Amino acid sequence: MVGVDRAGVAAGRPQFVVADAISVGATLALDEGAVRHIRVLRLDAGAVIGVRNGQGSIGAGQLVRISKTQAHVEITEATTVSPLPAVHLLVPVADRDRMLWLAEKAAELGVTSWRPVMWRRSRSVSPRGEGVSFQAKVRARMEGALAQSEGAWLPQPFPEANLERAILAAPAGDRIVLDPDGEPLVGPSVAPLVAPVVIAVGPEGGLESDEIDDLEQAGFRRRSLGPTILRFETAAVAALAIARTALGRGSVTPDE
Repeated sequence: MVGVDRAGVAAGRPQFVVADAISVGATLALDEGAVRHIRVLRLDAGAVIGVRNGQGSIGAGQLVRISKTQAHVEITEATTVSPLPAVHLLVPVADRDRMLWLAEKAAELGVTSWRPVMWRRSRSVSPRGEGVSFQAKVRARMEGALAQSEGAWLPQPFPEANLERAILAAPAGDRIVLDPDGEPLVGPSVAPLVAPVVIAVGPEGGLESDEIDDLEQAGFRRRSLGPTILRFETAAVAALAIARTALGRGSVTPDE
């Protein structure tokens, strides 16, 4: 039995990310990666798949015109999903494999944007995740996670930046820097989170005192996830999950 997701579009089907707007009656081309996936799954023309464009549009349709290098889907259902309350993530430039894992999990949790920060202790890491080719890998991981998690909105990935630039580019809102010595991230003794939320995660070894000072001067509040020292990817996932739960979720609007 095929389930129905919260947007009203049938779930449980193979999911693919497309680049174009999704509307009933449109025929959309799938990229080469999607075509390879279709071949692995041994899907034939007429099979029903789910699609999403990462910009709030999701839908379903039938595969048509399948070849070894091309495939198209004719859209039969379409729905628009409102964005989740905004949660922006400042992550450390760090070990590239761990950053890619975090990019995947952040997309599953519906992070709004992702910006790597070159903290002072990031510079000693090798091999670290940075540069244009790494950014492409981050986006690919996020797209795969979006399809797997049946999300509607792809995170906005930004290139790495130094702390000064990251602070200047950070959206206004509830600004948090994770710090074991801070107050709890959520709880009866602290003010509730209010979107948009910006969460800064430090590197392995922690932030330098002057980096914390710079963040606090920019309106970031120190908040803790508990008494133990967490790896950066663990801390980021935990903070995102807590923020998502605290802020709730968006709404959906069936397309005409």
